[in-house]
Amino acid sequence: MHHPAHDANLTNEDLAPVPPEKRTWTMWNFAALWISMAACIPTYMLASGLVEKGMNWWQAVLTVFLGNAIVLVPMILNAHAGAAYGIPFPVFCRASFGTLGANVPAVLRALVACGWFGIQAWIGGDAIHQILAVFFPAMAAGEPISGIGINASQLLCFLFFWSINMWVIYRGIHTIRILLSIKAPLLILLGLALLCWAYSAAGGFGPMLSKPSVFGPGQPKAGQFPLFFLGALTGMVGFWATLSLNIPDFTRYARSQKDQILGQSIGLAPTMGLYAFIGVAVTSATAVIYGGDGIWDPVKVLTRFTNPAVLVIAMLALCIATLATNIAANVVSPANDFANLAPSKISFRTGGFITGIVGVLMMPWKLVADPNGYIFTWLIGYSALLGPIAGIMIADYFVIRRRKLDVDDLYRANGQYRYTNGVSYAALGAFVLAVLPNLPGFLVEIKVVDAAAVPDFLEVLYKQAWFVGFALAFALYLLFRHLGNLKIPA
Repeated sequence: MHHPAHDANLTNEDLAPVPPEKRTWTMWNFAALWISMAACIPTYMLASGLVEKGMNWWQAVLTVFLGNAIVLVPMILNAHAGAAYGIPFPVFCRASFGTLGANVPAVLRALVACGWFGIQAWIGGDAIHQILAVFFPAMAAGEPISGIGINASQLLCFLFFWSINMWVIYRGIHTIRILLSIKAPLLILLGLALLCWAYSAAGGFGPMLSKPSVFGPGQPKAGQFPLFFLGALTGMVGFWATLSLNIPDFTRYARSQKDQILGQSIGLAPTMGLYAFIGVAVTSATAVIYGGDGIWDPVKVLTRFTNPAVLVIAMLALCIATLATNIAANVVSPANDFANLAPSKISFRTGGFITGIVGVLMMPWKLVADPNGYIFTWLIGYSALLGPIAGIMIADYFVIRRRKLDVDDLYRANGQYRYTNGVSYAALGAFVLAVLPNLPGFLVEIKVVDAAAVPDFLEVLYKQAWFVGFALAFALYLLFRHLGNLKIPA
């Protein structure tokens, strides 16, 4: 049942505010959520991808840690409204974008989640495929299907793992908690086991971590470090820029502000730093053990083991871990976001199914085919959209409204958040203008526009897309609200 004063087409039981007696998450619940979401294969691939592109071990780990320390700030700021009012992300967006306009940030966030959902489902399916191929070599030999780019057995393993994700969505959100509690220790143990193996096989940390940076004096890319670092740092911020928007989807269950702030601070950056170190150390070790550049994909490292028991245990651990991260990080948000489009027709479960289908259609294996595409096209590309949304939400909530919201009005079509026909043009205008400067650099990155046709400074700007978008949108939104001189009720 929804609140009698709330409009039926703006609420359902998944979007309604969480009553105080149901806000039971403690600091440790938030720390566990982050430890389990951050210890995942894409985190490992982030840092190992940076090493493969030329950073030395401490530069890569520091970049990952710094990016996460930075993104923790908008994360905790946006989390405040969730914990204070018990509202999810799409409803919180109504305050700044309007009751109807809120669908713009919600759908953009949801589409990014669909891409991530696909990537994680691909990683899980690929783990199954690569490990089965060790036992049945014929599976690896199939020709890629034209237009899709992967072979039939890869596609089947992907769809098999994808259908397990769909089953968990069907079972509902409580299944995720069980998965997350098994998963956090599991993946950290697997990571530490890989680290111990790498340490002994490479003959200690010395050779593992001695690989110099290609940006150092006398090295092939001397002097190019600052620009590469800016792009890499933006990619790291982009990695969790998704959750820094929809964190109210989780903090609406928080017992207090202190619980969400401390829990997130304990859980996020330290886990990302540790897991990044494991990724870097093992990737550096594979260069020592097997020669060549080092293997940045942990699944490929695991397939080098010949012991069947090790392979099966590793495969199960990877699949459970990937499943848990996927549901928590990439289903909770878009399910709420799609529900926000038509609350009376789309439930959390239906929203989750839509996410899964869009995730397949995006052909996720193409997004993670190489570290360059993964970090510089996918992560920075979508951070150009999400940075401005964060800037507008934070400017509205902290500067203009001073943390005061009328919760009932967020669920009314004719309340104070109606603006013009349900849309805040100040927010939409600031969003569009903040995205534009990053567009030329993105078009160069995806090779739609020739790099020679775009001034260098625009390419440099794109490497900092999240920061540029955030700052511009923050300032423009405040300017437009000031010019419009909209009366904000006290």
